[in-house]
Amino acid sequence: MKGNIMPIKEQTLKLIDELKSTCQTYGMGNDGNEYKIITQVFLYKFLNDKFGYELKQIDERIKNASKWEDEYTKMSEEEREDLLDLLSPDTLVLAPEHLISNLWNQQQKGDFDLIFDTTMKEIANKNIDIFSTQTSQNAKIPIFEALTIYVTDIDERPKFARALVDKLVKFSFEDAFEKKYDFFATVFEYLIKDYNTAGGGKYAEYYTPHSIATIMARLLVGENHDFHNIEAYDPSAGTGTLLMALAHEIGEDRCTIFAQDISQRSNKMFKLNLILNGLVSSLDHAIQGDTLVAPYHKNDTGDELRTFDFVVSNPPFKMDFSDTRETIANMPARFWAGVPNVPKAKKEAMAIYTCFIQHVINSLKDGVGKGAIVVPTGFLTAKSGVENKILKKIVDDKIIYGVISMPSNVFANTGTNVSVLFFDKSKSSDKVILIDASKMGEEYQDGKNKKIRLRDNEIEKIIETFNKKESVDDFSVAVSYNDIKEKNYSLSAGQYFEVKIEYIELTQEEFNEKISTFASNLEKYFEEGKTLEEEIIERLGELKYE
Repeated sequence: MKGNIMPIKEQTLKLIDELKSTCQTYGMGNDGNEYKIITQVFLYKFLNDKFGYELKQIDERIKNASKWEDEYTKMSEEEREDLLDLLSPDTLVLAPEHLISNLWNQQQKGDFDLIFDTTMKEIANKNIDIFSTQTSQNAKIPIFEALTIYVTDIDERPKFARALVDKLVKFSFEDAFEKKYDFFATVFEYLIKDYNTAGGGKYAEYYTPHSIATIMARLLVGENHDFHNIEAYDPSAGTGTLLMALAHEIGEDRCTIFAQDISQRSNKMFKLNLILNGLVSSLDHAIQGDTLVAPYHKNDTGDELRTFDFVVSNPPFKMDFSDTRETIANMPARFWAGVPNVPKAKKEAMAIYTCFIQHVINSLKDGVGKGAIVVPTGFLTAKSGVENKILKKIVDDKIIYGVISMPSNVFANTGTNVSVLFFDKSKSSDKVILIDASKMGEEYQDGKNKKIRLRDNEIEKIIETFNKKESVDDFSVAVSYNDIKEKNYSLSAGQYFEVKIEYIELTQEEFNEKISTFASNLEKYFEEGKTLEEEIIERLGELKYE
């Protein structure tokens, strides 16, 4: 490559690979703590460079210095304080001793692991008012924590800390700060791909494919909008992919993000995602806790659920929540369609997603709120139970206004066929658009697994068809609410497609030729069948009792 400068995207992915390699070298490859190290060290580097970048925007001396860190360090404390007062409140503030360059200069000290960990904790405490998330019990979760403690061998810890810092000084994120959502979405997907499993948290669904998130966001927001002070929410936020796509579509500066998820792991990743996408002010609304048992986001009086302009969710479909089932069931106003019973066997098959559907609908602002939720496709034709009660409610109340059935294997964590339900509390639609996109997509290899991804032109076809509510043969149909009721509340597009029989004009000669061919083939099949019968009888006669 000419110029000898690797593009920032490739540099960023290379840094991620090197950090993962370092973890592997010190015995933490695919370890349960690896994700903490990768996400935190990556974020430390990003925020360190962002701090320098912001300082350069407001101070000529730092901007023109060959090394901004040196210029910043040699300032008097009073000069630094005056400078920091000019920074945006969503900029992480670093003291000179907290800069990566300072750590680099101290690498030869024998207790470098302690220096590294102390630096992490001091940065977190200094910035805890803005750069922290919290639990549903209002406990602050700091942005950084000690990391070298995850290396079992105490003697290896200083080397591990040196190896991490060594990776951080080799390039700058500065060229990335002018980049937008698409850049960071790609980087984030690459960073978390090895941790994209259900093994790290009870309610965590770590990653919704970028294409699905884009479709959901674009269809909810629409093309002609002038939004201000919009509030968007995800009750099963995972790493925040759906919310990031939605915020990008609305405009990151025009919305505030609210989220909750029970998983500690996904909360850390979600925190990273918010910061990368310039949504630092929403960190305070990123809650780690059980949404169904103790929803955190309430109205001003605290006695009812807060409602939002947009709600998105990709919840877990089935899991054992028998330990909290009775608590949830004792909230009939929230779970109006009921809560799945605890089965005698296979408790892990409890359909928890039905509780999230109800919570999503409850969380939409009356008259204006719009939402979308990912569900197993089997839900669309449910004939009984909680599922059927929800179907009747969303059709009878005209809350549902669209459904898209996605290709199989399009999600990372599940082989279940999935569909997306679209809700609108304005109840202004007279038709429901049902799309069967299950045959779309291209196959690709993801490690040992074969996956499906939607092509760009297919995404555009889905969005255009949905918005226009077009009926396309074997792909989409727009039906009335009465039509759906007559089909026993089925939301499956295929049940509304017309069965078309094609008639071909034949001459007498062509007709006779086809009949002759059919007769000839039948005679051949009959003969083969007769031979097979005789062979079977002969083999039976050869069987002897021993």
